[in-house]
Amino acid sequence: METLEELGQKIAGARATMALGELTLNVDSADIVRVLTELRDVHEFRTLVDICGVDWPERAKRFDVVYHLLSLTRNRRLRVKIAVGEDESVASSAGVYPASNWFERETFDMYGISFDDHPDMRRILTDYGFSGHPLRKDFPLTGFVELRYDDELKRVVYQPVQLVQEFRDFDFMSPWEGAPHILPGGEKAAMAPGVASGGTEKKS
Repeated sequence: METLEELGQKIAGARATMALGELTLNVDSADIVRVLTELRDVHEFRTLVDICGVDWPERAKRFDVVYHLLSLTRNRRLRVKIAVGEDESVASSAGVYPASNWFERETFDMYGISFDDHPDMRRILTDYGFSGHPLRKDFPLTGFVELRYDDELKRVVYQPVQLVQEFRDFDFMSPWEGAPHILPGGEKAAMAPGVASGGTEKKS
């Protein structure tokens, strides 16, 4: 059986890289359906584990679309990456891997990346009428509304999005020194002998 390195060299048009024992194939977006079909039919990667997006706002082709594949018969995994511009779309792979249907809808919902010839290209995670794409790095934390059912009013209502931020006060201290405040549930540890009020052990 060929090694992952040898497999990467066999895929026409792919730029293969190995890191930490994992193979990544970088291909042009126009070739994605051809490459996925070859990996499924020739190299037995018959399971699509996931499709996800990565946002690089400073890059000309802003997004990566990443496909994670699994071959149960050969006990190996690989990833395929394509770069996509903000105003570009990608050919749907639902005809190759039926699981792509929902994964592509999630990628569209979270990043705004559209997939051509998808059987049902609409949002899947956010509410009806939601505006914006929450996993983009420029998505604001305020200014949007969400939809919910109000049990008292017995109807659907819109209200501003509420994002809980209590635990976003990062001090970026060394984890070996500990935070200067007591975290929830750490009250008993702070009262133990030899432990300072901030939850760190006193040095003699």
